Amino acid sequence: MTPLVLVHGFMGGSAQWDGSIAVLKQNCEVITVDLPGFGAHSKRRPLTSIGAYADWVIQYLRRRDVGAYHLLGHSMGGMIAQEMALRDEARITSLVLYATGAIGVLPGRFESIEESKRRATHDGATATARRISATWFLEREASSGYAHCAAIACNAQLTAIHAGLDAMQIWSGEQRLINIKQETLILWGDKDRTYRWPQIQKLWDTIPVSSLAVVPGCAHAVHAEKPGLFQDVLSDFLRR
Repeated sequence: MTPLVLVHGFMGGSAQWDGSIAVLKQNCEVITVDLPGFGAHSKRRPLTSIGAYADWVIQYLRRRDVGAYHLLGHSMGGMIAQEMALRDEARITSLVLYATGAIGVLPGRFESIEESKRRATHDGATATARRISATWFLEREASSGYAHCAAIACNAQLTAIHAGLDAMQIWSGEQRLINIKQETLILWGDKDRTYRWPQIQKLWDTIPVSSLAVVPGCAHAVHAEKPGLFQDVLSDFLRR
């Protein structure tokens, strides 16, 4: 069966999927990655562009002899997935763009990227990881999934935080959305503080073969806030 590859976002890691993909694993192989500078690869030198991260994931899959695969990208990982959809088109069977957008400046974000960079320098990596992680949940620090998510985010060092923010800020895939050929699911929580509705609508309106799933009462981490519904939506899409 065609495996599903999961690419995490900014300050994420492969461990973020723990407990939220159990049903998916019953039906197909699930391959998770830790991007350089994040998660289990926090000691590695971070990369400097979204395209470089896309190439890294593609080469990682080549080394594992992965042929055809479904691809899901979350947040910054969704930007990486858009690049991969164009660079590895023949191998990607379907695409899931989860809580992401086509431009890296993130208009309408809870704060500008410049402000995040300034505060990261002032506050340090750990405080930044915990503060930003809270914005990913509807109930912020009170959410049941927050502690696990924040612990993963705290692996990132200041160099990786700045590198990730810089990579997003200089990236845009808006003009190439029309070239994405894979059937695409756009998955979004309706209370997302990072990616606002106009960015989601742009993906839905422009990618030629796309469908939309809006999960009510969730912010940026649907997989942690409503894992059962997250798995049901993905399973239904992959079956189709």
